[in-house]
Amino acid sequence: MAKVKLTKNELRNQKDQLKRFQRYLPTLQLKKQQLQMVIRQIEAQEAKKREERDDLQKRINAWVDVFGEDLGLEELVTVSNVETSTGNIAGIDIPVFESMEYEDIDWDLFAMPVWVDAAVERVKELVSADAELEILQEQHRLISEELRVTTQRVNLFEKVKIPEAKENIRQIRIYLGDQQTAEVVRGKIAKKKIEAKGE
Repeated sequence: MAKVKLTKNELRNQKDQLKRFQRYLPTLQLKKQQLQMVIRQIEAQEAKKREERDDLQKRINAWVDVFGEDLGLEELVTVSNVETSTGNIAGIDIPVFESMEYEDIDWDLFAMPVWVDAAVERVKELVSADAELEILQEQHRLISEELRVTTQRVNLFEKVKIPEAKENIRQIRIYLGDQQTAEVVRGKIAKKKIEAKGE
């Protein structure tokens, strides 16, 4: 803790700082609560999307024997664009999944088995689910980082700055009170000396 000046100006400065800290603290606490709530929502969305993806994977695994034929399905599903937008949560810009676009790849309907159409659709759904999960994880990372910083600020205000300002104000008041008392005592002593000389 830095040495504080024991003056009336410093007392006013410390009081102003204390008011400022006390005014900003509720805003930071509210932001912290909002971020915690959003993180819980994102975690729920992630869990739901993982469950959907796992379910989709199980349905695809039922076809694994059919996929055993090397038909080059990976060549039939090519992502051309992942469409995202930017959302704002408590002042933080986060990516939001919108859609996924795939290249239109034509294949020979006579050379490929009948099930290829359905398999390509399931693979597209799986790839889309993976992309959504990645974006949810990025949202989680960004908001968690902001929550960490906000929590540090809340702790700084609650545990350091506000108590420090209160202690500084207390010390300055004690010092100024002692100075005022000393002045009164000196004044009385001087008055008694003047009265003694006059007699």
